[in-house]
Amino acid sequence: MGSRLPNPVELVPELRELTGALFKVTGNGSVPRTTIALVQLRAGQIVGNTYLTVLHTGTLRRGGEPEERITAVATWPDAPYFTEPERAALGLVEAVLQPSTHGERVSDELYAQTARHYDDKALTTLALAIGQVTFYAPLAVIGKPLPGKSPAEQWVPASP
Repeated sequence: MGSRLPNPVELVPELRELTGALFKVTGNGSVPRTTIALVQLRAGQIVGNTYLTVLHTGTLRRGGEPEERITAVATWPDAPYFTEPERAALGLVEAVLQPSTHGERVSDELYAQTARHYDDKALTTLALAIGQVTFYAPLAVIGKPLPGKSPAEQWVPASP
């Protein structure tokens, strides 16, 4: 069993530099790494991709997050495990990635709630963390890398 596509970095080597830049941007320190990982896990769940969900679950586990918090990301609104800033960030990713049945996705109320916990740089970082997941979602959905495998094992080798 293997992925549908070879490693995208083998096909488009410029992707390596872009990937490094995105990790540097989301790791700029304005938002705790744990919050970034929670947001990215929720984004992977919303786009419905096992590879992305397993990837970000692993990030949280390696960071020492308790299983209760990791598992509860899918049901965060009624879970007691998240801080108010984390709730605001999770609310933001939900609003951005899910269609709204009643107006704009990120309402002024949600923006104000999130801005109480995050300054402009942090809000921009959160937006880019959401975008980072959605940037890679097409490769994950189309290419089907193997969840839970090392980067070398996720993709079939490129043809010579």
